[in-house]
Amino acid sequence: MSRLSPATRKALLTLHLVTSLGWLGADLVLLTLGVAVLRGADPAVVYPTAGLVVTYLFAPLSVVVWLVGVASALLTPWGLLLWRWVLVKFALTTVMLWLVLLLLTPRIRQLGELGAAATTHYRVDLVVAPAVSTTLLLVATVLSTYKPWGRLRPAIPARRSPVAAGRRS
Repeated sequence: MSRLSPATRKALLTLHLVTSLGWLGADLVLLTLGVAVLRGADPAVVYPTAGLVVTYLFAPLSVVVWLVGVASALLTPWGLLLWRWVLVKFALTTVMLWLVLLLLTPRIRQLGELGAAATTHYRVDLVVAPAVSTTLLLVATVLSTYKPWGRLRPAIPARRSPVAAGRRS
């Protein structure tokens, strides 16, 4: 496992934070658009806008967040499979990425094509999916902040040299 210099590690962390915040922001934009339609906004305007947000912002950001998160885990002491909170966050992000790419993006594009002819079920999807995604992104943020639980496996104690052992006596 390669280690990064402190400056490079901070740059990677900054990139992860910025892209994650972008993903959360795009998610909140989609949620706002979904609520706007349910409250009477013109679907012929809102759904194509949501399609643009998903295609050019939301989906690409979700991929970049996942890639930068994996790079951060692999290139820093946190590791990908060492700490429970990292593994849970990785699992959440991976599931969300696949849901965004395989379900949400095609559904939003379909809404753009349907416009005002979209059924209530489709309209509610534009509220429920971003609401769930926002919640999961907030959970991932809490995990990153509080770092709960512990290691997946105990740390291997570093071997102490006889010189260091003698100093402690």
